[in-house]
Amino acid sequence: MATINPAPAASAQLPGEFKTEYHPRSGRQTLFQPFDQFGISPEAQDVPIVDKEPWRPFRLHGDFEFSEIAIEAALNKSQINTLLSLITCISEGHAQITLKNEADLSKAWDNAAAELTPFSKHEVAVTYKKNEQVYEVHAQPIWDWALDLLDNPLLAPHFVWDACCVYKHNGAQFERFFDEPWTGDRWWDIQSSLPDIDGAVPFCFILYADKTKLSSFGTVKGYPVVVRCANLPTHIRNGEAFGGGRIVGWLPIVPEDAGEESKLGYTTLKHVVWHELFKKLLEHAAQYSKTGYSHKCHNDILQWLFPVILILSADYEEQSIGEAMEALRVYKRSKAQGEELLKALGLRPVENIFWIIWYSDPHDALSFDRLHSLHGSLWKHLLGELKKILASLGREAKAAFEKLIDDFPQWRNLNHFKSAINISFSDGNKFQDLSKQTLYACLNLLTPRTSPEGHQLLRVISTYLQLDSLIGLDVHTEGTLAAIEAELLIFDTELKAYVTCAESSDIEKLKLDWNFPKTHLWKHIARNYSTRPNEKLHGPLKDTYYHRINGKDVARQILHVDHHKFALMLLRECVDAVDEYNRLQALGDDLPDKDLGAPTQNPVSILDLENRSTVDRSFQAFRRKFTEFINTSLPTDGHQLTNWITFPADYQIHEHCYLKVNYESMVDWKQTTDHLWCNPQFHRLPRFDHALIQLTADETIFMLYLEPWSFEFALIQPYTARINGSRRMDHFFKLTRVKALPRASSIFVPLSSFIRGAVLVPDADHQDEYLVVNHLDSDMFLRMRARAW
Repeated sequence: MATINPAPAASAQLPGEFKTEYHPRSGRQTLFQPFDQFGISPEAQDVPIVDKEPWRPFRLHGDFEFSEIAIEAALNKSQINTLLSLITCISEGHAQITLKNEADLSKAWDNAAAELTPFSKHEVAVTYKKNEQVYEVHAQPIWDWALDLLDNPLLAPHFVWDACCVYKHNGAQFERFFDEPWTGDRWWDIQSSLPDIDGAVPFCFILYADKTKLSSFGTVKGYPVVVRCANLPTHIRNGEAFGGGRIVGWLPIVPEDAGEESKLGYTTLKHVVWHELFKKLLEHAAQYSKTGYSHKCHNDILQWLFPVILILSADYEEQSIGEAMEALRVYKRSKAQGEELLKALGLRPVENIFWIIWYSDPHDALSFDRLHSLHGSLWKHLLGELKKILASLGREAKAAFEKLIDDFPQWRNLNHFKSAINISFSDGNKFQDLSKQTLYACLNLLTPRTSPEGHQLLRVISTYLQLDSLIGLDVHTEGTLAAIEAELLIFDTELKAYVTCAESSDIEKLKLDWNFPKTHLWKHIARNYSTRPNEKLHGPLKDTYYHRINGKDVARQILHVDHHKFALMLLRECVDAVDEYNRLQALGDDLPDKDLGAPTQNPVSILDLENRSTVDRSFQAFRRKFTEFINTSLPTDGHQLTNWITFPADYQIHEHCYLKVNYESMVDWKQTTDHLWCNPQFHRLPRFDHALIQLTADETIFMLYLEPWSFEFALIQPYTARINGSRRMDHFFKLTRVKALPRASSIFVPLSSFIRGAVLVPDADHQDEYLVVNHLDSDMFLRMRARAW
């Protein structure tokens, strides 16, 4: 029986859990705040009501709703006309749609898009092989896009201009952390370098350019350029609504020429085309980066905005690094000497277009990208080595591995794999999810005795997962950055040990040359540098190519559709702002942390539940446990009992198969949600999730989530059994091991004791013992890291 004790009394009053130090030029005092006030500005709390009819220029709210559905569903002209005719016929005036045909809808789209700065086509002539070739780029200058954002009153309260240093009290002292771009040193240094005038602040752009395949066979490719505003909070700039990423350009792709591919002239051509055409995107930003741009903010404070390229994500064939500027100066004086310097740097004699943006350093803007460098690169090589080693062990080892991968517990937003050896994909998210599951599937297969090479590879994979989880934290502290550097040393040691092992192995073609990035490339890593939000745009581009255009003049048509979508986003923000304001006014602030769902069709009696014990001993003595739990828990929750409550055998209980758990993330201290199931037929398969619960004020445990009921309590199986002896592999691989109590030892706990969900993998070599998936997500990683291995 579990007794939930009250939380311990608070310690000595701190000056504030969070501290924010602002840049000296801001003129703002250091701010101390408690947890419930940190990161909340009074301006952002008030949702401005822009217009009583925010859906205009659509005639009615219903017109806007339909047009949004049509464009998101990629309906063609015939489908649009048919659907509108049907709605008109059956509604007979009840619907609020005034559109009659596709022309009306297109006109409404065009009217909405007219509110935004349009795209224009530019052409650049480049000479190659004594022939002049013309390349065209469709572009909207990024400063014009910035003005669209600045003019939006819904976004205005969310812009952040001043650099600051933020701290969280860890119980002993204030520790600095980094979550948004303006909390880093680079923003601080840029603001310090701006002209010494009142209100001089950076307007920081994040630019992303990468080729993507539009057609299934890759014969049609696109080259979109995406821009985001680093002055907006992460949830806005990385979101899919207005204020998120926008395609502002479509670059041409230089035709492939196998005969010229490795020659200096051809590769230089690609660089020249890229930089010359990118200049069209930067033309206004380059001007204002020198002079500044006067802008009055929502609070009537005048700011002098200086455009800055803060973060740049692009193909490495388009990047210039290191001593590029000096090498080009030498090249202009002496072509032979300059070419020698450039060749040593792996560069071409092309000036970097980003040098025209003042207060921006394209070399500092480039940074380590976790998606491409880890999930899509380093992990692919590790997985390749694993396949070779498993193949050397024979068919049985491969089959055992595949079964363990297939049996890996299901979890929301975690890709499940039926096979890992004979599948091929290029999705970095799938590679990431597979890496989290592979270690557990191999632990009992690749031992020092069965495969020295495989065991050492697992040690490399283990430290790789530590690095990946550390780098993937949305909020970094001085401590986590130090932990990354320390883990890099461990990774380097384990990787060298694997190479040594591979050199003496009989297994053919094991990788000996690992071009692992040096430590300095990992210094300024955070979610702000991730290309993952931009990669998500590739899917919608393919959908547009197949469903919304005719395959001709691809760039113009795709950007035309995207411009319509962007205009609808702006209107959607206005409509949602009104709806959300009204909803919150009616709902108030009392939102539940735990929500029961998926109720069974009929209630069940206590006697029927106890009868289940013949097949599941967790229901043994159900009535006695339930009675003791209720009589113990009610007084703890403030309900005074005058008599011991008893329940008859026919007392009806309503079961639920689903529980939503909201909890505070240890990563960014924001609300996160887990969805837990206890369903014998969840998509035709049994699913009984695990969770981490607060058993007492001082004890947290893992448990199997068995059954919840509508009285807001759950029957659980605790994983608190004593483990005899230590496991060597737990120390090697930094594993968290737990052991289940017998099913008959099930207990009741209130839903309020649930902390969050968890995934546990059974250890086939030790009965009733389980390994916690520490790398399930960043919050779980930090919780397990805080426990002793």
